[in-house]
Amino acid sequence: MTEMNKINAEALENVTGGVKRIVDNDAASYANVRENPGLGSKVMFKVPNGADVYTTGRKVTKDGYVWYEIFCNEHPNGWIAGSLIGY
Repeated sequence: MTEMNKINAEALENVTGGVKRIVDNDAASYANVRENPGLGSKVMFKVPNGADVYTTGRKVTKDGYVWYEIFCNEHPNGWIAGSLIGY
């Protein structure tokens, strides 16, 4: 996999709907996409590193993370921590 740029706090602040991002989890080979923002929310599916996801423009701060609502291919919309997406 090629080197990805992690999104810093300033770049995340300006994320709007329809922006393509790439899953980039340093701790695992995938990222959890949750039903709602927050670590206690049900994991709906996992997206592998390098996969494209698209933001909807909705974001929520919870549990020490900024969560972004995303959509990707055949999956329903879900929420991912901003620290798990790059470009």
